[in-house]
Amino acid sequence: MAFVDLRPSRGWGPDTAPGRVGLFWISIWTLFLLQPLATGWQERDRWTGWVGMVLVVAFAVVYVGTFGYQRRRMHAGTFALPTRQGLAVFALLVALAVAQCALLGQSGTASAVYLCVLSVMILDHALRWWLVALTLAVTYAAGILVPGWERDTSLLLAMLAASVAVYGVQHMIAGNVRLRLADDQNQRLAVADERNRFARDLHDILGHSLTVIRVKAELAGRLVDADPPRARAELEDLERLAREALGDVRRAVEGYRELTLPGELTRARAALRAAEIEADLPNSTDEIPGDLRELFAWTVREGVTNVVRHSGARRCVVRLSPTSAEVRDDGRGLAGETAGDGNGLLGLRERASALGATVVCRPGEPKGHTLQVLVGTP
Repeated sequence: MAFVDLRPSRGWGPDTAPGRVGLFWISIWTLFLLQPLATGWQERDRWTGWVGMVLVVAFAVVYVGTFGYQRRRMHAGTFALPTRQGLAVFALLVALAVAQCALLGQSGTASAVYLCVLSVMILDHALRWWLVALTLAVTYAAGILVPGWERDTSLLLAMLAASVAVYGVQHMIAGNVRLRLADDQNQRLAVADERNRFARDLHDILGHSLTVIRVKAELAGRLVDADPPRARAELEDLERLAREALGDVRRAVEGYRELTLPGELTRARAALRAAEIEADLPNSTDEIPGDLRELFAWTVREGVTNVVRHSGARRCVVRLSPTSAEVRDDGRGLAGETAGDGNGLLGLRERASALGATVVCRPGEPKGHTLQVLVGTP
């Protein structure tokens, strides 16, 4: 029987938080609000300058905070806020933007780009584009009608370009979220299917054996008085069948604990690719002796997991031979628990010791870390 490991994953893949990274970049883009801030600072001798700077900061806080709140909804696959909530946030930012323009002049129109971006990200399809068009029209008209202001075509182009770009980014994020949810669902279905198959396997293993045991037990009970020697033979046969059934169950359960070397290499390749680490892995395991394949599979799992989690490496190399398995990287190396005292390495040492092998951890050349399992004398 072929089995799939149903235990919780030990953590293939990078420990990342895409939402936090996205929020960081959103905060960086608010640096374009430095223009109205600079205007306010130049007018700091008047109250309008100070109030204008406070309004700019408040605008930035509400803008970033809205994306921070929306980030939680993104992970669930929902992007637009409820219409009333989205319009309320948009109206608040419009009020802050208008107040900036009233106090700081045309430099306050820098906030119009953020109004367009926000409307695209948090509102429904039809409404978002109406608000983008309205924001464009009002900003352009203000440049013509407000005394002392100039017509700023570059600002209009920036507003339109930002709206279209963010719309594309939103669709990309939506696609990634859908893929993640689909992958999670596929994994749950795979686990459920494997559990059902295991239940069927156990039924097939035990059903026949227990049926025979029941029949022989009934026969032995009838023969105890009539034919004691035959009854004794049936009881001995019962004991043999029970031992065989128990061995079958143990083998079935152990099948769920076994790792396959090709399977671990495939998972390692996927994990390194997800962590954006260049992978140099063997394409064949034919030369590895059968009694060492599980030990080398554990070596690949432990080594690649540590590379992905801790090393900060750009390249990972796995080398296999009939007497050794090696995982090395060009990262910053490992220290402390990760380097030698972690549960994963302790378990690997126990498995290696049972087969007369040795686990060696050493710094890489010229940098990085190497995990190697050697069979025989190191």
